Amino acid sequence: MRGRCSRGPTPILVSKRNRGVFVLELSTGDIKEIYAVREAVELAAANTLLDSGPDQITDTCRELKGIIKSMAKQVAASDWQAIARLDMQFHTAFVSGTGNTRLIRIYETLAAESRMCILSLEVAYPRIDVLVQEHQNILDLLEARDQSGLQQAIKRHMQKAVEDLTSTRHPSGVTA
Repeated sequence: MRGRCSRGPTPILVSKRNRGVFVLELSTGDIKEIYAVREAVELAAANTLLDSGPDQITDTCRELKGIIKSMAKQVAASDWQAIARLDMQFHTAFVSGTGNTRLIRIYETLAAESRMCILSLEVAYPRIDVLVQEHQNILDLLEARDQSGLQQAIKRHMQKAVEDLTSTRHPSGVTA
């Protein structure tokens, strides 16, 4: 079962009578939509964060550093499920750092859909070697208050995620 834009929002779980509840299979179009909206929300979050006070940026960076440190440990252990969880935790903390309740609420939905991409595809990370580096780059640009660089890094990161999720060379790969 695949979602279609013309029929409204795609449900994440599908209930089949006398069979149970199943995870909806996501199409390439679904994945592209999810990550396009994630990109838009994260770009808005970046701008909001950069317009906030230095304490808010410092607090957000502190939280992101801890997540990256944990992510690096899991990369060394090759625990892709923990890496996937920490990857989404990084992006959720990034958006949460804005303090904007509406952005946070929107992002929570997107994070759930992103997790569904990961779970429904039973994925592993094809670019595990650069995962920590990409997140560190986003953090460094936030700390430097480099708006243009940060926007470009977020765009590249989301584009790579879509490539990984939809690539025929890596049918089981994802980054968030």
